[in-house]
Amino acid sequence: MPVRRAAYAGRGGTATGEAVRGGERVADNGRVLEMTREDFEELVAEALDRIPPELTRLMDNVAVFVEDEPPPEDPELLGLYEGTPLTERGEWYAGVLPDRITVYRGPTLRMVEAEDGGRDGVVTEVEVTVVHEIAHHFGIDDERLHELGYG
Repeated sequence: MPVRRAAYAGRGGTATGEAVRGGERVADNGRVLEMTREDFEELVAEALDRIPPELTRLMDNVAVFVEDEPPPEDPELLGLYEGTPLTERGEWYAGVLPDRITVYRGPTLRMVEAEDGGRDGVVTEVEVTVVHEIAHHFGIDDERLHELGYG
């Protein structure tokens, strides 16, 4: 049973949450200093909702997670797909744990802040990361994703 790991480290709409500093909400100053995990998870959910229904109906046995930080050996990783792409599943594929898509909050916020992308930059990067990792679930490789502007 082949299992693939595909990572997304960035390619360099609007968030609904407010910035948080010192545990207190502050007005959006156009820069992403911090975003609560709840707000970030909402952005991931919104990005998933924007995937066309004809594609989401085809997704099978996959779960999406948000984590604060990636593994220490890859601190700039924005997203990770772990599993068996739909294109590689055969009759043997039964009774397995779901594929796992993970979107990492910390590196996404740091990258967007470094690019002065503000909250809209976070929305865009989350959307690109979600699409990138779902594409791996469908068996699309990094080379093709780069050609399509999602690499």
